[in-house]
Amino acid sequence: METVPDTGQSTVDRRTLRRVTIAGSVGVFVEFYDYAVYGFMASTIAAVFFPQQDGTAALLLTFSIFGLTFFVRPLGGVLCGYLGDRIGRQRTLVIVLMLISGSTVAIGLLPTYSAIGLAAPLLLLLLRLAQGFSAGGETAGAMSFVAEYSPEGRRGVLVSFAQLGSYVSLLLGAVVTTALTETLGQEAMTAWGWRVPFLLAVPMAVIGFYIRSKLDETPKFQQLRKDSGPASNPLKEALASARQRKAVVLAILIPVLNGTGYYVLFTYMPTYLNKTLHFSVVQGLLITVCSLVAIIIAIPLAGRLSDRIGRKRTIAGSALSLVVLGYPCYWMLTKGSVWLAVVGGVLMSILFAGHTGVIHIVLVELFPTRLRYTAFALGYNISTAVFGGSAPFLMTYLISVTGNGSMPAYYLVLTAAVTALAVLRIPETAHTPLKED
Repeated sequence: METVPDTGQSTVDRRTLRRVTIAGSVGVFVEFYDYAVYGFMASTIAAVFFPQQDGTAALLLTFSIFGLTFFVRPLGGVLCGYLGDRIGRQRTLVIVLMLISGSTVAIGLLPTYSAIGLAAPLLLLLLRLAQGFSAGGETAGAMSFVAEYSPEGRRGVLVSFAQLGSYVSLLLGAVVTTALTETLGQEAMTAWGWRVPFLLAVPMAVIGFYIRSKLDETPKFQQLRKDSGPASNPLKEALASARQRKAVVLAILIPVLNGTGYYVLFTYMPTYLNKTLHFSVVQGLLITVCSLVAIIIAIPLAGRLSDRIGRKRTIAGSALSLVVLGYPCYWMLTKGSVWLAVVGGVLMSILFAGHTGVIHIVLVELFPTRLRYTAFALGYNISTAVFGGSAPFLMTYLISVTGNGSMPAYYLVLTAAVTALAVLRIPETAHTPLKED
């Protein structure tokens, strides 16, 4: 059987490597599928779960629930990371996947505001908090899992394939939402059609559980068990030394652009195009779908590029290009032409791919195996909570207060600048082994 060497430390056959990459992708897919559906159907969810005397207020409440769930992600990341660093990545990721999937399906079964009043949005909030908690443990675990199997020289591209799951889920969410809206009409979508995308999580969960439950623990974690043993308290170790504290701070600052890019460029984009720029729902989703196809193609190329020229150059180039071109790309969106908007969205997507396709391997390589899951999850989820999850609410609020439709462009440029400065503070890790201690 053909194998892939890992600098003489371990040997992984190519079939296992493919299964590992799929296993990493599938949980990320399920995690972000829910965020995609919720974001794309924000206007419908606002109509279903809130009183309609004030449409803007209902939309703000919908996005506030979206944002609040992110603030339990660091807690979920730390607790899931503790499990992952203590009992192993594989078992923890199976548990996380089941919690994410169960919460998503439960949302599809909720009664509406017209049926039970204020209890409906409260139940929605509780289930979204459960999703946020479990999602806090998904990304760091899945990316660590794939990276700890991957051979040197290919870690970037293989982890970027795992990241594809999040954008494929966005694409599926956009296609499903568009197809249902066009087929059923808005009245039927508000009555019952909104449930269908959430209930589709059932087959996804079954497939994901099967794939993840059949895999072994990563070679790196197995070796850790044989050598020094897992950390007794990975969170304490992650914050105990100045070196690790610095790494955690960098894990907060470097992904700042990722939160903005993902949740402003994609999750919030259909609402922005419809409510602020007055494209139709279908036109807004068409622009978003074209942007998603572009980034899905570009992400593996970015991962491969980072294996060749380095992580720092790839991410810094992406961030600086968005500092320069972010506003002109948004300007194209505002001109009222669908095809000009497609050009702007696709260009932003390609530029952003250099960040989102590489950010996770950068964070994996910042930390040693014994505390990688916990430290990665802590930094990344704080960054995502502050700069990503709050973005749709913040953009909706700022646009409603100022009347300035360019707020997302300013936010994108600002966060790109923060990422560009932060990434200069890390060593290049593309061509070195994963840290062991």
